[in-house]
Amino acid sequence: MNTQATKPKLLIATSNPGKMREYAGLLRDAPFQLVSLADLGITHEVDETEDTFAENARLKASEYGTIAGMLTLADDSGLEVDALGGEPGVLSARYGENPHLVHPFRKEGLVISPSEPRSDQDRVELLLKNLEGVPWERRTARFRCVLAIWSPPAQGNLKEDQSCPLAPKGAKSPPFVKGSWGDLATAQLTLLVGSVAGMIQYQPIGEDGFGYDPVFLLPSYRLTMAQLPLEEKNRISHRANAAGKAVKALNQAFSGQPPSFRS
Repeated sequence: MNTQATKPKLLIATSNPGKMREYAGLLRDAPFQLVSLADLGITHEVDETEDTFAENARLKASEYGTIAGMLTLADDSGLEVDALGGEPGVLSARYGENPHLVHPFRKEGLVISPSEPRSDQDRVELLLKNLEGVPWERRTARFRCVLAIWSPPAQGNLKEDQSCPLAPKGAKSPPFVKGSWGDLATAQLTLLVGSVAGMIQYQPIGEDGFGYDPVFLLPSYRLTMAQLPLEEKNRISHRANAAGKAVKALNQAFSGQPPSFRS
């Protein structure tokens, strides 16, 4: 018997195979079969227009959850550098693409770059450029992740054959997750936060990881995030921190206990 097929489904709001593999490991102890946007044929893209990780995660979880009609987990995460006033922050994946940004924490202003897609290497180079002259003790930073878990309205509020408000015209919503959600079904949306502190290196080191990992030094390891074995990174990362809280809460909700969603 395929135990995965008998588990209720949890939509992970991504079409990125790499991110799905990561969540498959992080949520392996949650009683759910994980499905992606691609698995459900959802091609709608949610614009991340908010100013905080929490609001962007909330936006994605509620919008994709409404389209799919099922329990949905979404995240928003990024790098916060203290000497840059918390930037790149919510712009971590798009750092340097907005030509109108002027940095208020540096007299000479933010180094402006063309408004066009940039690579991870480009963003790292821009970050290091903006930190030129900043002494080591002021190069403190953190990776932060906010997970949003959205649950559909109580059974019966929306029929399985009823079109969702945000679904493509004529689309039908998949069946709701069936389980004992208790407070989860009425809570609608819950936020969980994880973070990991470190320092920004003067130059990239390490071949693994992605994004800002090569310049994010973990003082207790004396290694950058890009130098850590994947298993260890997944144990201590900001996303792992938040996902651990999500696993606990989802297991409680699934068993009918009042879920503990405190971050």
